[in-house]
Amino acid sequence: VERKIMDEIFDIFLLEAIVNGILFGGVLALLSLGLNLIFGVVDVVWICYAELVMFGMYTVYWLAGVYDINIFIAAIAAIGLVSILGWLVHVLIISPILGTAPINQLLATGGLLFFLQSVATLMFSIEFRNLGLRLPILEFSEMYFSYARLLAFGVALVGMIIVYLFLTRTYIGAAIRAISQDREIMVLMGVDAKKIYWVTACVGGGLAGLAACLLVLQYDVHPFVGISFGPITFIICVLGGLGNMIGGFIAAFILSIIISIGGLYSEIEWGYVLAFVFFIIMMFIRPQGLLGKK
Repeated sequence: VERKIMDEIFDIFLLEAIVNGILFGGVLALLSLGLNLIFGVVDVVWICYAELVMFGMYTVYWLAGVYDINIFIAAIAAIGLVSILGWLVHVLIISPILGTAPINQLLATGGLLFFLQSVATLMFSIEFRNLGLRLPILEFSEMYFSYARLLAFGVALVGMIIVYLFLTRTYIGAAIRAISQDREIMVLMGVDAKKIYWVTACVGGGLAGLAACLLVLQYDVHPFVGISFGPITFIICVLGGLGNMIGGFIAAFILSIIISIGGLYSEIEWGYVLAFVFFIIMMFIRPQGLLGKK
Protein backbone atom coordinates (compact mmCIF):
# COMPACT_ATOMS: atom_id res chain seq x y z
CA VAL A 1 0.00 0.00 0.00
CA GLU A 2 2.77 2.42 0.93
CA ARG A 3 4.55 1.67 -2.35
CA LYS A 4 1.35 2.38 -4.30
CA ILE A 5 0.92 5.71 -2.51
CA MET A 6 4.56 6.64 -3.21
CA ASP A 7 4.13 5.74 -6.88
CA GLU A 8 1.05 7.94 -7.12
CA ILE A 9 2.87 10.87 -5.48
CA PHE A 10 5.85 10.32 -7.75
CA ASP A 11 3.58 10.37 -10.79
CA ILE A 12 2.03 13.61 -9.61
CA PHE A 13 5.43 15.20 -9.07
CA LEU A 14 6.61 14.04 -12.49
CA LEU A 15 3.47 15.39 -14.17
CA GLU A 16 3.88 18.66 -12.31
CA ALA A 17 7.49 18.92 -13.53
CA ILE A 18 6.46 18.23 -17.13
CA VAL A 19 3.68 20.84 -17.04
CA ASN A 20 6.01 23.42 -15.48
CA GLY A 21 8.56 22.60 -18.17
CA ILE A 22 5.96 23.24 -20.87
CA LEU A 23 5.01 26.56 -19.26
CA PHE A 24 8.67 27.62 -19.07
CA GLY A 25 9.13 26.51 -22.67
CA GLY A 26 6.60 29.08 -23.84
CA VAL A 27 8.87 31.99 -22.93
CA LEU A 28 11.96 30.20 -24.28
CA ALA A 29 10.09 29.57 -27.55
CA LEU A 30 9.28 33.29 -27.73
CA LEU A 31 12.96 34.18 -27.25
CA SER A 32 14.11 31.68 -29.86
CA LEU A 33 11.45 32.94 -32.29
CA GLY A 34 12.91 36.45 -32.23
CA LEU A 35 16.49 35.26 -32.61
CA ASN A 36 15.61 32.76 -35.36
CA LEU A 37 13.62 35.41 -37.21
CA ILE A 38 16.61 37.75 -37.24
CA PHE A 39 19.06 35.04 -38.28
CA GLY A 40 16.75 33.68 -40.96
CA VAL A 41 16.50 37.08 -42.64
CA VAL A 42 19.77 38.87 -41.87
CA ASP A 43 21.95 35.74 -41.51
CA VAL A 44 23.67 37.15 -38.43
CA VAL A 45 23.34 35.64 -34.94
CA TRP A 46 22.89 38.36 -32.34
CA ILE A 47 24.96 37.09 -29.43
CA CYS A 48 23.72 40.15 -27.53
CA TYR A 49 20.02 39.28 -27.94
CA ALA A 50 19.49 38.44 -24.25
CA GLU A 51 20.94 41.84 -23.27
CA LEU A 52 18.06 43.49 -25.13
CA VAL A 53 15.78 41.45 -22.89
CA MET A 54 17.67 42.77 -19.88
CA PHE A 55 17.03 46.41 -20.85
CA GLY A 56 13.36 45.57 -21.38
CA MET A 57 13.18 44.11 -17.87
CA TYR A 58 14.79 47.26 -16.45
CA THR A 59 12.25 49.40 -18.32
CA VAL A 60 9.31 47.55 -16.75
CA TYR A 61 10.97 47.65 -13.33
CA TRP A 62 11.63 51.41 -13.33
CA LEU A 63 8.29 52.42 -14.81
CA ALA A 64 6.05 50.05 -12.85
CA GLY A 65 8.12 49.31 -9.75
CA VAL A 66 9.73 52.69 -9.07
CA TYR A 67 7.48 55.31 -10.69
CA ASP A 68 4.25 53.33 -10.09
CA ILE A 69 3.08 53.55 -13.70
CA ASN A 70 0.43 51.04 -14.74
CA ILE A 71 2.19 47.79 -15.52
CA PHE A 72 0.42 47.38 -18.86
CA ILE A 73 1.62 50.82 -19.97
CA ALA A 74 5.11 49.92 -18.72
CA ALA A 75 4.99 46.69 -20.75
CA ILE A 76 3.99 48.55 -23.92
CA ALA A 77 6.78 51.05 -23.34
CA ALA A 78 9.31 48.24 -22.83
CA ILE A 79 8.26 46.47 -26.03
CA GLY A 80 8.50 49.74 -27.98
CA LEU A 81 11.87 50.70 -26.45
CA VAL A 82 13.46 47.30 -27.10
CA SER A 83 12.04 47.30 -30.62
CA ILE A 84 13.79 50.62 -31.28
CA LEU A 85 16.94 49.26 -29.62
CA GLY A 86 16.82 46.25 -31.96
CA TRP A 87 16.59 48.62 -34.94
CA LEU A 88 19.56 50.63 -33.65
CA VAL A 89 21.62 47.47 -33.21
CA HIS A 90 21.01 46.57 -36.83
CA VAL A 91 21.65 50.05 -38.23
CA LEU A 92 24.74 50.87 -36.16
CA ILE A 93 26.35 47.45 -35.65
CA ILE A 94 25.00 44.84 -38.05
CA SER A 95 24.46 46.79 -41.27
CA PRO A 96 28.10 47.95 -41.66
CA ILE A 97 29.43 44.39 -41.33
CA LEU A 98 26.90 42.54 -43.52
CA GLY A 99 28.76 40.47 -46.06
CA THR A 100 31.94 40.30 -44.00
CA ALA A 101 33.40 37.13 -42.48
CA PRO A 102 31.16 35.47 -39.84
CA ILE A 103 33.89 35.89 -37.23
CA ASN A 104 33.62 39.67 -37.60
CA GLN A 105 29.88 39.52 -37.01
CA LEU A 106 30.38 37.25 -34.00
CA LEU A 107 32.98 39.59 -32.49
CA ALA A 108 30.85 42.67 -33.14
CA THR A 109 27.73 41.32 -31.43
CA GLY A 110 29.84 39.72 -28.69
CA GLY A 111 31.52 43.07 -28.06
CA LEU A 112 28.12 44.74 -27.94
CA LEU A 113 27.05 42.19 -25.33
CA PHE A 114 29.82 43.30 -22.95
CA PHE A 115 29.17 46.96 -23.79
CA LEU A 116 25.48 46.68 -22.87
CA GLN A 117 26.32 44.83 -19.66
CA SER A 118 28.79 47.58 -18.72
CA VAL A 119 26.31 50.34 -19.52
CA ALA A 120 23.66 48.64 -17.39
CA THR A 121 26.14 48.24 -14.53
CA LEU A 122 27.02 51.95 -14.64
CA MET A 123 23.38 53.01 -14.88
CA PHE A 124 21.74 50.62 -12.42
CA SER A 125 24.60 49.09 -10.37
CA ILE A 126 24.84 45.32 -9.82
CA GLU A 127 21.99 45.24 -7.31
CA PHE A 128 19.26 42.65 -7.88
CA ARG A 129 15.87 44.33 -8.30
CA ASN A 130 12.33 43.01 -8.64
CA LEU A 131 8.82 44.38 -9.05
CA GLY A 132 7.77 43.13 -5.63
CA LEU A 133 4.67 41.46 -7.06
CA ARG A 134 3.45 38.44 -5.13
CA LEU A 135 1.37 36.53 -7.61
CA PRO A 136 -0.58 33.53 -6.27
CA ILE A 137 0.31 29.88 -6.59
CA LEU A 138 -2.41 27.79 -8.19
CA GLU A 139 -3.19 24.30 -6.85
CA PHE A 140 -4.70 21.61 -9.05
CA SER A 141 -5.03 17.99 -7.97
CA GLU A 142 -2.13 18.21 -5.48
CA MET A 143 0.04 19.97 -8.08
CA TYR A 144 1.22 23.55 -7.74
CA PHE A 145 1.80 26.01 -10.57
CA SER A 146 3.05 29.56 -10.58
CA TYR A 147 0.41 32.04 -11.75
CA ALA A 148 3.22 34.17 -13.19
CA ARG A 149 4.45 31.25 -15.29
CA LEU A 150 0.91 30.44 -16.46
CA LEU A 151 0.38 34.08 -17.42
CA ALA A 152 3.74 34.19 -19.20
CA PHE A 153 2.92 31.03 -21.16
CA GLY A 154 -0.47 32.40 -22.24
CA VAL A 155 0.90 35.78 -23.34
CA ALA A 156 3.87 34.14 -25.10
CA LEU A 157 1.49 31.84 -26.98
CA VAL A 158 -0.66 34.79 -28.09
CA GLY A 159 2.47 36.69 -29.13
CA MET A 160 3.70 33.79 -31.24
CA ILE A 161 0.28 33.43 -32.91
CA ILE A 162 0.29 37.15 -33.78
CA VAL A 163 3.78 36.85 -35.30
CA TYR A 164 2.68 33.77 -37.25
CA LEU A 165 -0.31 35.66 -38.66
CA PHE A 166 1.93 38.63 -39.47
CA LEU A 167 4.35 36.40 -41.37
CA THR A 168 1.66 34.49 -43.25
CA ARG A 169 -1.11 37.06 -43.85
CA THR A 170 0.72 40.31 -44.67
CA TYR A 171 2.82 41.43 -47.62
CA ILE A 172 5.80 42.37 -45.45
CA GLY A 173 5.53 39.05 -43.62
CA ALA A 174 5.57 37.19 -46.94
CA ALA A 175 8.59 39.25 -48.03
CA ILE A 176 10.36 38.35 -44.78
CA ARG A 177 9.75 34.63 -45.35
CA ALA A 178 10.78 34.89 -48.99
CA ILE A 179 14.00 36.78 -48.36
CA SER A 180 14.92 34.29 -45.62
CA GLN A 181 14.73 31.52 -48.24
CA ASP A 182 16.66 33.26 -51.04
CA ARG A 183 18.12 36.72 -50.50
CA GLU A 184 19.68 37.14 -53.94
CA ILE A 185 16.57 36.25 -55.94
CA MET A 186 14.25 38.46 -53.85
CA VAL A 187 16.52 41.47 -54.35
CA LEU A 188 16.45 40.87 -58.12
CA MET A 189 12.63 40.76 -57.95
CA GLY A 190 12.53 44.28 -56.55
CA VAL A 191 12.17 43.59 -52.82
CA ASP A 192 13.78 46.35 -50.72
CA ALA A 193 16.11 44.21 -48.61
CA LYS A 194 17.10 47.18 -46.41
CA LYS A 195 13.48 47.81 -45.44
CA ILE A 196 12.91 44.12 -44.69
CA TYR A 197 16.03 44.06 -42.51
CA TRP A 198 14.75 47.06 -40.56
CA VAL A 199 11.31 45.54 -40.04
CA THR A 200 12.85 42.24 -38.97
CA ALA A 201 15.14 43.94 -36.46
CA CYS A 202 12.17 45.84 -35.00
CA VAL A 203 10.00 42.72 -34.78
CA GLY A 204 12.86 40.72 -33.26
CA GLY A 205 13.46 43.50 -30.74
CA GLY A 206 9.75 43.67 -29.97
CA LEU A 207 9.70 39.94 -29.22
CA ALA A 208 12.67 40.44 -26.88
CA GLY A 209 10.74 43.24 -25.18
CA LEU A 210 7.66 41.03 -24.78
CA ALA A 211 9.80 38.25 -23.31
CA ALA A 212 11.30 40.82 -20.90
CA CYS A 213 7.81 41.77 -19.68
CA LEU A 214 7.08 38.11 -18.93
CA LEU A 215 10.43 37.30 -17.33
CA VAL A 216 10.42 40.31 -15.00
CA LEU A 217 7.32 38.82 -13.35
CA GLN A 218 9.33 35.75 -12.34
CA TYR A 219 12.98 36.78 -12.01
CA ASP A 220 15.10 39.55 -10.52
CA VAL A 221 16.70 41.93 -12.99
CA HIS A 222 20.40 42.81 -12.89
CA PRO A 223 23.04 43.70 -15.51
CA PHE A 224 24.03 40.06 -16.05
CA VAL A 225 20.57 38.49 -16.20
CA GLY A 226 21.16 37.84 -19.91
CA ILE A 227 23.65 35.14 -18.95
CA SER A 228 20.71 33.14 -17.57
CA PHE A 229 18.80 33.15 -20.86
CA GLY A 230 21.29 33.94 -23.62
CA PRO A 231 23.12 30.58 -23.84
CA ILE A 232 19.96 28.45 -23.59
CA THR A 233 18.23 30.59 -26.24
CA PHE A 234 21.18 30.19 -28.60
CA ILE A 235 21.28 26.43 -27.97
CA ILE A 236 17.55 26.17 -28.70
CA CYS A 237 18.03 27.95 -32.04
CA VAL A 238 20.94 25.67 -33.01
CA LEU A 239 19.11 22.53 -31.90
CA GLY A 240 16.02 23.46 -33.88
CA GLY A 241 18.07 24.50 -36.90
CA LEU A 242 19.33 28.08 -37.11
CA GLY A 243 16.75 30.20 -38.84
CA ASN A 244 14.04 27.54 -38.60
CA MET A 245 11.29 29.00 -36.40
CA ILE A 246 9.27 25.78 -36.14
CA GLY A 247 12.39 23.83 -35.19
CA GLY A 248 13.21 26.40 -32.51
CA PHE A 249 9.65 26.14 -31.18
CA ILE A 250 9.95 22.35 -30.82
CA ALA A 251 13.47 22.52 -29.36
CA ALA A 252 12.37 25.07 -26.74
CA PHE A 253 9.80 22.70 -25.27
CA ILE A 254 12.10 19.67 -25.44
CA LEU A 255 14.89 21.42 -23.52
CA SER A 256 12.56 23.12 -21.03
CA ILE A 257 10.96 19.77 -20.13
CA ILE A 258 14.41 18.18 -19.72
CA ILE A 259 15.46 21.05 -17.44
CA SER A 260 12.29 20.78 -15.37
CA ILE A 261 12.49 16.99 -14.97
CA GLY A 262 16.19 17.23 -14.11
CA GLY A 263 15.29 19.74 -11.41
CA LEU A 264 12.74 17.27 -10.03
CA TYR A 265 15.34 14.62 -9.27
CA SER A 266 18.13 16.99 -8.26
CA GLU A 267 18.90 20.70 -8.27
CA ILE A 268 17.77 22.80 -11.22
CA GLU A 269 21.40 23.31 -12.29
CA TRP A 270 21.58 19.60 -13.06
CA GLY A 271 18.55 20.04 -15.26
CA TYR A 272 20.53 22.51 -17.38
CA VAL A 273 23.47 20.09 -17.44
CA LEU A 274 21.19 17.35 -18.79
CA ALA A 275 19.82 19.75 -21.40
CA PHE A 276 23.35 20.63 -22.55
CA VAL A 277 24.32 16.93 -22.69
CA PHE A 278 21.22 16.21 -24.79
CA PHE A 279 22.15 19.11 -27.07
CA ILE A 280 25.71 17.81 -27.56
CA ILE A 281 24.46 14.30 -28.36
CA MET A 282 21.96 15.68 -30.88
CA MET A 283 24.72 17.69 -32.56
CA PHE A 284 26.51 14.41 -33.29
CA ILE A 285 23.32 12.82 -34.59
CA ARG A 286 21.89 15.85 -36.48
CA PRO A 287 24.49 18.63 -36.66
CA GLN A 288 22.11 20.70 -38.85
CA GLY A 289 19.48 20.69 -36.07
CA LEU A 290 16.11 19.00 -35.76
CA LEU A 291 14.54 20.69 -38.78
CA GLY A 292 17.60 22.35 -40.30
CA LYS A 293 18.84 21.70 -43.79
CA LYS A 294 22.13 19.88 -44.41
